[in-house]
Amino acid sequence: QVQLVESGGGLVQPGGSLRLSCAASGSISTIGPVAWYRQAPGKQREWVATLSSDGTTNYADSVKGRFTISRDNAKNTVYLQMNSLKPEDTAVYYCNAWIVTMGTGTRNYWGQGTQVTVSS
Repeated sequence: QVQLVESGGGLVQPGGSLRLSCAASGSISTIGPVAWYRQAPGKQREWVATLSSDGTTNYADSVKGRFTISRDNAKNTVYLQMNSLKPEDTAVYYCNAWIVTMGTGTRNYWGQGTQVTVSS
């Protein structure tokens, strides 16, 4: 059983910063591409950033230059550093990962989400 657990969300003022973490646990063999998504109230879930297995990163235009996705393979943890936060960044943030587990192959997993609120 694999679990992704996000943390690091909270309330921050416009212009502030937060770092989200997503820790994977379970019978993990390899973690492949990882991504962050977000869902604002009344809106569909949208893609934010991706970190491929070869280290390539891609970002949505709305966060490019402000957000940075990274990973610590030794800790099976993915991060999203968010700087210069804006009220429109307010959303529940979800991590997503392709994970190879011991004996069950490759599957896609989602975390439970962490709330980020940007407000003065």
